[in-house]
Amino acid sequence: MFHKEGHKIIFITLVTVVAACLLVDSFVSINWLRTLILIALVIFLILILQFFRNPKRNTVLNDKQVVSPVDGKVVVIEEVFEKEYFNEKRLQVSVFMSPLNVHVTRYPISGKVIFSKYHPGKYLVAWHPKASEENERTTVVVENTTYGKVLHRQIAGALAKRIVNYAKVNDAATQGGDSGFIKFGSRVDLFLPLNTDIKVSLNQKVRGGESIIAALNE
Repeated sequence: MFHKEGHKIIFITLVTVVAACLLVDSFVSINWLRTLILIALVIFLILILQFFRNPKRNTVLNDKQVVSPVDGKVVVIEEVFEKEYFNEKRLQVSVFMSPLNVHVTRYPISGKVIFSKYHPGKYLVAWHPKASEENERTTVVVENTTYGKVLHRQIAGALAKRIVNYAKVNDAATQGGDSGFIKFGSRVDLFLPLNTDIKVSLNQKVRGGESIIAALNE
């Protein structure tokens, strides 16, 4: 199953690869070179297909927990001052996605979308300290009565040239449901209440919509 954001790119890539294969088969007479080029074209098509895959995830809805919005590796867990929306200290958890990860962005909690904003910006590498404030990004805040407000921020990386954000103010968000998509490498930051109980560790691999990032500290 492929994400809708990839349908056009997949079609163009498929047509291009098929045409290229026919041309190579017709005009490249050196057997080893023809084989090498054909293999490279097939690998390129496979990489595009796997990048836009959209596997079904079994999200267990729980208003007391925050699930990972994306697949990837936890690269930041720290207390920071979040100045775009909260203007107060929050716990930041950041997940880095390589081009090989699923790039669907999912809502970390259920609730009501109370803030959604797009920011144009730079394309620093996603793990750069200033990427969260200077790169192209979107900020979304979802609130529910149990957990409170959770902010997740899509951040473009050096390869990511387009961020898609579906969240609109007053939308009803469903935990694990599609919130957006980032094309070709990026990261997502979560900003959580200080009294939350973090359930992940640095360098841990997580799955969007399934891995528990944090829970209410009861």
